[in-house]
Amino acid sequence: MSIPRFIALALAASLSACAATPPLQAGQASMARTPTELWKAEIATQPEEIRLAVRAQGLSPNQAGALTTFADTWRDADGSEIIVQAPVGGPEPGAVSRSSENARTFLVEQGVPASAIRLLGYDAKGDAAAPLVVGFLRYAVTLPDCGRTWTNIAHSMTNEVQPNFGCAVTANMAAQVANPADWARPRTLDPADAQRRAVVLDKYRKGELTSSEKDDNATGAVSSVVK
Repeated sequence: MSIPRFIALALAASLSACAATPPLQAGQASMARTPTELWKAEIATQPEEIRLAVRAQGLSPNQAGALTTFADTWRDADGSEIIVQAPVGGPEPGAVSRSSENARTFLVEQGVPASAIRLLGYDAKGDAAAPLVVGFLRYAVTLPDCGRTWTNIAHSMTNEVQPNFGCAVTANMAAQVANPADWARPRTLDPADAQRRAVVLDKYRKGELTSSEKDDNATGAVSSVVK
């Protein structure tokens, strides 16, 4: 068989195979578009809590340190609403009220907006040592369990994707994300710099350059000399 005839037959076979491909069935749009999308990291919420002993005389140094760390954790996690749960029907009510307010005030001093803190009560069931519970819901990621199913690549006769294909990539990416909340929702934008915006718009209207002026440290040339 000549080479041109062989190429023509191969092209005809390829076109007939494409024509024989069945159309996309209903419901297949929700399936994984690529083999790597079979593996996904599961994102869920879990409580981040600390428990503080009720102290009418104010926060102890240890409690202040714990709340400082808690506020930093909340900020790093782009946290949701902070709930301060006060025990009801346990410790002396006046002491509980002062402890709750002390905790709320301290968090505000650490930079937590007062609007992001809510005070609630919970049933202490007569426990005089019931603690003050301060917490919020944070996102956590569950990594896919890779490596459980392996097939012999050398003996694959159907040219199908291997079961673990893409699992390690997904697991590694999920493990490196500092804040799993970024996978679930976008972060809140910081307020715009109104002063800088006004300066740029004023220069634009005057036909002036809107970029910052160059200084000596911003100039230079890239050397092509190999040393």
